[in-house]
Amino acid sequence: MRARSASADRCFTFAKPDGGFWHGSMRISGGVARGIPLMAPKGDAVRPATDGLRQAVFSSLAARVPGARFADLFAGSGAYGLEALSRGAMGGEWVEQSVRAALCLRRNLGAVCKSLGRDERDLTVREMDALAWRPEAGAEPDLVFIDPPYELITEVAPKIFLRLTDILAAKPDALVVFELPGEITLQPPGWTCLKRLGGKGAHQPTVCIFRREQCA
Repeated sequence: MRARSASADRCFTFAKPDGGFWHGSMRISGGVARGIPLMAPKGDAVRPATDGLRQAVFSSLAARVPGARFADLFAGSGAYGLEALSRGAMGGEWVEQSVRAALCLRRNLGAVCKSLGRDERDLTVREMDALAWRPEAGAEPDLVFIDPPYELITEVAPKIFLRLTDILAAKPDALVVFELPGEITLQPPGWTCLKRLGGKGAHQPTVCIFRREQCA
């Protein structure tokens, strides 16, 4: 989930406020931390992926999640990476430029790690532009979750896939999970969309799972 412009019309009902954040109906949908509620920044500038969409994504990823390293770009509340962590991912990092969203993400990370009984100090939240992100050498992810503001997708997608082609050169089987509205189709050079999940109508959230094209 990622911070959005105030014009974004998404997606779940908020409950009571807590220090400038809201507890919502969005929860971890599977794994050890299933049911843990996630917080989002107060206001209408947030468009979280629905629990049902995340369930569909992780059902498709299935055995790719346990033991994997992940990167959650344009992370917002961190829902995708936290879901992976709950379902057995070894670890990873979240990249979010908004200071308020990153603070919210850290609170969610603390709650999930408490449920998992694991130390959160070996997990990283980076407050930076996702387009400038690069993992440390030897820590390239097996799974990359990307959930940019919908209005920026056509601008940022070509740039980020170009960077991922370089970053993931040593991991040709890595998967990129990209959330986008139903009216947008991405065909990044050198990448194949293995599956598209979610709604088919305009503005409805969908997820495409990409993998590098395999050389003959």
